[in-house]
Amino acid sequence: MEPLNVVAQLWERIEARDWDGVAKLIAEDAVIEWPVSGERIVGRANFIAVNTDDGDTDERSVEVLRILADGNLVVTEVEIPQDHVVYRAVSLWTVRDGEIVSAREYWTSPGQDPAPRWRAGYVEPLVAD
Repeated sequence: MEPLNVVAQLWERIEARDWDGVAKLIAEDAVIEWPVSGERIVGRANFIAVNTDDGDTDERSVEVLRILADGNLVVTEVEIPQDHVVYRAVSLWTVRDGEIVSAREYWTSPGQDPAPRWRAGYVEPLVAD
């Protein structure tokens, strides 16, 4: 399966809460890094555990805003709205032989990092689509 399709299916299965299906797309020894929170997830089992044991049982939609691929590297931008906050992530996935072997994901929420006042004369507000 093409790397872009592997990652597209990953997000579809995450949205569907198909954790067995997600597990089939993640290499057993995959390494997923979250630099914003300073965490590294090592292994398929830990990736599934982190995604299923977050204490959040509401139905989350996953909107893939952008997906691009170049060889084994796939980049996605997703949005996951919840009652209290909207999460966004830019993720860099490496896929080999139909499995995700590594990733680096940057998770944040719009407005989480307010713009400093000194830039006000040089920028304009970014309005959500």
